[in-house]
Amino acid sequence: MLRIGLTGGVACGKSTIAAMLVKHGACYLEADSLAHQLYAPGTPTYDEVVRHFGRGILNPDGSINRAVLADSVFPGRIGELNAIVHPEVVKAQTAWMEEIARTDSQAVAVVEAALLIEAGAAKDFDKVIVVTCSFERKVKRFAERTSASPRAARAEVSRRSAAQFTDEEKARHADYVIDNSGSLEDTERQVEHIWNQLQQALTRQSQ
Repeated sequence: MLRIGLTGGVACGKSTIAAMLVKHGACYLEADSLAHQLYAPGTPTYDEVVRHFGRGILNPDGSINRAVLADSVFPGRIGELNAIVHPEVVKAQTAWMEEIARTDSQAVAVVEAALLIEAGAAKDFDKVIVVTCSFERKVKRFAERTSASPRAARAEVSRRSAAQFTDEEKARHADYVIDNSGSLEDTERQVEHIWNQLQQALTRQSQ
């Protein structure tokens, strides 16, 4: 089995790349969805997050308001949040990959995580794919995704990007880099090329 880490900057289109990999046959897990589960009231992670960031991040029903939490942590306190959440996410995604390996030795298991490299988690994977794109495309995607104005999207992308490595820094840690600035067809060609290389790696692994 191959363990693949998929990462990239804000609004680079990581989920689009993930969907293309799944279409080719990959198993897929979004690390952020694990964090959602860990934030549920009653979990140890929930208690720690509330203790660190205060009850002002909560909705009336006691659940964590992730938008308010994001405003509280970006960019200065993101490291503090990651120190609470990341170890639990790693445990859960490792268990998921182990289960995939037990059921299919030829699987390609893809974990998407925005801060995979910043958190030092690249070592947990056989290969790392970094998705990049131009700043203007990031702003456009973020505005479309959140219905924000272009000005607000530009400010938010800049703010969130300040808490991450630059695309160039991420790319230095990558086994594969996908430039998602162009057309969908161009991106699909890049993904297909990488998928073929992953299949070759699986073949070598089994020999």
